[in-house]
Amino acid sequence: MKQFTISPNESGQRFDKYLKKLLSNASGSFVYKMLRKKNITLNDRKADGTEKLNAGDLVKLFLSDETFEKFSGKDETNSGYMKLKSIDSGRLQVVYEDDDVIIINKPSGMLSQKAVPEDISANEYILSYLIRKGALSEEQFKTFKPSICNRLDRNTSGLLIAGKTLKGLQTMAEALKKRTVQKYYRCIVKGELREKTHLKGYLSKDEQNNKVKVVSHIRPEEKADYLPIETEYRPVAVSNGYTELEVHLITGRSHQIRAHLASIGHPIVGDGKYGDLRTNERFRKEVHVRSQLLHAYRIVLEDGREVIAPSGREFEDAWDYIQTSSF
Repeated sequence: MKQFTISPNESGQRFDKYLKKLLSNASGSFVYKMLRKKNITLNDRKADGTEKLNAGDLVKLFLSDETFEKFSGKDETNSGYMKLKSIDSGRLQVVYEDDDVIIINKPSGMLSQKAVPEDISANEYILSYLIRKGALSEEQFKTFKPSICNRLDRNTSGLLIAGKTLKGLQTMAEALKKRTVQKYYRCIVKGELREKTHLKGYLSKDEQNNKVKVVSHIRPEEKADYLPIETEYRPVAVSNGYTELEVHLITGRSHQIRAHLASIGHPIVGDGKYGDLRTNERFRKEVHVRSQLLHAYRIVLEDGREVIAPSGREFEDAWDYIQTSSF
């Protein structure tokens, strides 16, 4: 007989989903058969799998050690857990953490999530950090893996949110979907902007080339091909033909800030897809700018709390260069 106590990390999920992760090599029909025969119980009672788990719930599996080992995928779990544990999470800059949520300051160049199996993304660094500090045990790893709730482009730095528990993941994902979490960015753009402005437009994505197009108006017959977008900005500082902006991302579409600002003639410095080639080359040569100068620097949570991530050296060096050089 195997016995498990539901941790806060695992609470909130359906019992059958928990069991399918615990017995990852078993078929669904096997799991439901064991439930019907009371070979698997919840709090010493028969269950049908639809129950929502709470922290402290007791799960018992009346299975032989051989059967449990066969269906649990233990070796695979152990291998994945140990691989994550070996990652050096010292690169991770944690700017906020509570029982359910962790927020990091992602550096430019780091993926938010894996693109291919060999990648080590922010998600893996977060898992390694939680494993190393003892906040994620191997047993918990089998049935719930913390995960990021929002994404940033690889070459965009700043605040990345992850749910440490299922409750944190679900709550934050819902808040982001409903836009009750406010997201603010800092960027450096070509040209001088001196007025706070609320932009509206429409965005269409070319999936094959991973690039978007932004227009201010569309014809009725184009409605199915475009998504409405809203971007608000205010100038923070202006110098020598460049502006540092605070951008409030109202709708969160792919590449929205970069493409929307470029569409009005003010591309972000360093942006290889939507930027100005001559400008990018100058900043690459003079200040070693190798990514778009776009930083997710502030989040206002539903309860009004603010989380801020300082911009990196590349951003600060670029602005210093603008202020002290002749253009």
